[in-house]
Amino acid sequence: MIRFENVKKQYQDGFTALKNIDFEVKKGELLTLIGPSGCGKTTTMRMINRLIEPTEGKIYIDGQDISQLNPVELRRNIGYVIQQIGLFPHMTIEQNISLVPKLKKWEEKRYLARVDELLELVGLDPSVFKHRYPSELSGGQQQRVGVIRALAAEPEIILMDEPFSALDPISREQLQDDIVRLHEEINKTIVFVTHDMDEALKISSRIAIMKDGEIIQLDTPDKILRHPANDFVRGFIGKERMKKHTDDVLVPTAEDLMTTSTVTSSPRKGLAEAFKQMKDYKVDSLILIDRNKNFEGLVTLQKIEEHYKNEDLTLSAIKEENALTIQMNASVQEVAEIFHENNIGLIPVLDGERLAGIITRSSMMRGLAEWKLNE
Repeated sequence: MIRFENVKKQYQDGFTALKNIDFEVKKGELLTLIGPSGCGKTTTMRMINRLIEPTEGKIYIDGQDISQLNPVELRRNIGYVIQQIGLFPHMTIEQNISLVPKLKKWEEKRYLARVDELLELVGLDPSVFKHRYPSELSGGQQQRVGVIRALAAEPEIILMDEPFSALDPISREQLQDDIVRLHEEINKTIVFVTHDMDEALKISSRIAIMKDGEIIQLDTPDKILRHPANDFVRGFIGKERMKKHTDDVLVPTAEDLMTTSTVTSSPRKGLAEAFKQMKDYKVDSLILIDRNKNFEGLVTLQKIEEHYKNEDLTLSAIKEENALTIQMNASVQEVAEIFHENNIGLIPVLDGERLAGIITRSSMMRGLAEWKLNE
C-alpha cells in the first residue's frame, strides 16, 4: 500500500533526520512508528502526505510515486489526525466532519448521512452532537470527532500523529479501544505515531521501532515482545512490560538464567598461558572473544591437554567453532533442551554476536529460583 525506498531526509544545517529507510505498510494494517524524541517517526509520517519532502529516495502509494502527484489532491485522499485535534472552532461538529467531502464535491444528502453514520460509530448521538461547537465538547469527545473527520471522505489511508497524548489516562484508554474497534470495522490502512509503548502494543498490527533516523525493528507486537532485536529495543520495551504483555504467562529467558562472571580469553593466546588462566580461575573451559567482545568459540581443558606439547599453537587453532550458543531472549525450555540433548557444562549466551554471559546447569537452577521469588 505504502512503500518507502531508500528514503533519506537531510536538512540544510547537515542534520540527517532519516537515513535511507526502506519499509512497507501493508493494505489494511495499523502500523505504529515509535521511538525516542528526534528519532524520525513524525518526519516519516509527514512524508506520506508530502508535508515534508525527502532529500533522496522514493515513496509509493499503490505503486504510484507520490512526488508525481498533486500534493493538494494527495492530502484530500488521506485522513489526518493530530494531537491538537484541529477542529475549526467557528464550525459545528457537522460542518467540521463534512468539510473534506464538500471539497470533494459530494452531494449534500450523502455527506449529511455520512456525518450521522460516523458519529454513531464512535458513540456520539448525532441529534445531540452534530449541531454543537467544539468548545461544547470534552477533550475526549473532540478527539473522537477529530478521528471520524479523518474518515469522512472514506480515505484508504489515515495518518495519526500522537492523537491521544494530550488526553487524560481514562479518555486515552477509551480512544485506544475505539481505534482498535474502528480499525477492525473499517479496515483502512493507518499509520500511527506515538511515544507510548503500551499504546503501540495495544493498537498495532505491526510496530516500527526507530532510533536516530533508522528503523531498528519492524514486526508484530508479539514478535517484538518475544524477540527484541537488540539491547535498545529490549530497553525501550522494558522487562516488566515484556512480561506483562505475554498473556501473563511469565517465562524466564536466557538472560534471567545466565551469569556474567565469565572467564574469557583471546583466540591469539598460547596454550600454556591459557592453562594457567584455567588453573587460576578453577574452570575447565575458556570463552574466546575478539576485542569487540564478539564470540569466537570455546576451548576446553581437555583440548588444551591434548595439544599442550605443541608450543606453536594458539587457542584459535583448537577452539570449538561450532560450540552451542543461545541468544539472550531464548526461553528456559530452549536452554533446558540444549543441556538435555548435549553433554556440555555451559552455554555461551549472546546478544547478537556479542558475548553477554554463560549459563551453567547450576546458574540455570539458581536463576529459576530467583526468578520465581521475584515473580
